[in-house]
Parts: sequence; C-alpha cells; structure tokens
Amino acid sequence: MGIEDQHPSDHPCSRTTIPARHKRSIAERKHRVDTHQKAPTSDITRFHPGPRYCEATVHNGTAYLAGQVADDGSQDIRGQTAQVLAAIDRLLAEVGSDRSRILMAQIHLADLADYDGMNAVWDTWVPHGHAPPRATVQSRLARPEWRIEIVVTAAVMAA
Repeated sequence: MGIEDQHPSDHPCSRTTIPARHKRSIAERKHRVDTHQKAPTSDITRFHPGPRYCEATVHNGTAYLAGQVADDGSQDIRGQTAQVLAAIDRLLAEVGSDRSRILMAQIHLADLADYDGMNAVWDTWVPHGHAPPRATVQSRLARPEWRIEIVVTAAVMAA
C-alpha cells in the first residue's frame, strides 16, 4: 500500500488523534469538490480547442494565448520570431484584440544568444508607446528546431 492509499491517521507522521474539525467523510469532501467544479463556463470562449489545449481563451475581457511557435523550424531566430508574431497577430484579431492591447508577453528562447536577433524583430513589431511588460527566459522547447515560443495575454476590445 502506497502512502497515498493510507488513511491520514495511519500515516507514520500523523498525530495519534485527529481533531473532529479535520474529520470529514469522503462523501463530504466529494460534495465540496463537485460543488466547485460546477462553476458556469458560458462566459469563457475557447478558440481552436483540441484534446490537449486550445490556441486562445477569452474570459472577462482578457485573451490568453497559448504559446506560439514557428511553423518553419528551419529558419533562423529572425525568421522564426516573425512567424510567431504573425501567428499572434492572427489570433489577437480573431479574439477581438491587437498588438497594442497586449498586457503581458512571456518569451522563451532556446538559446539566449538569439536575444538580440529576436529583439530586432520584436522592436519593429511592437507599436510605439505600447510595449507591454515582458519576460524573456531561456527554456528547453518541446522540439529542438524551435528557437522561440511566445505566450501573450491581451485585453479584448469592448463589443
């Protein structure tokens, strides 16, 4: 029997007695979880949903984009950055936003040596006066040919 299969009172690090306020039946715990899982989702819109993730979600006037990567991984950092930013433009337009409304950008580079090349493309793409808060980190990306992945959060224009 694994530790996760043990009753809390059987765990070797537990107290000898469990206070009554901590004793809840499995049915009570399940009811609490089920109640929280029944929150309405009609105010959430998902774009291009798949079995594992969707490309964008809009909730409460905010768009959350999945990490965008280049379609052509054979290109250098400038080419891949341009592809990723074009994909972000398309998704932002689809959700009712644009690059001037980006609230936060998270940039993942496979190699920080690409930082200047990425910035050369980024700086021409970001509208003057609308540069968002941004984090740029080195990350091991899901495919070795990918040099960049960008995650964006943006405000959606009022309808």
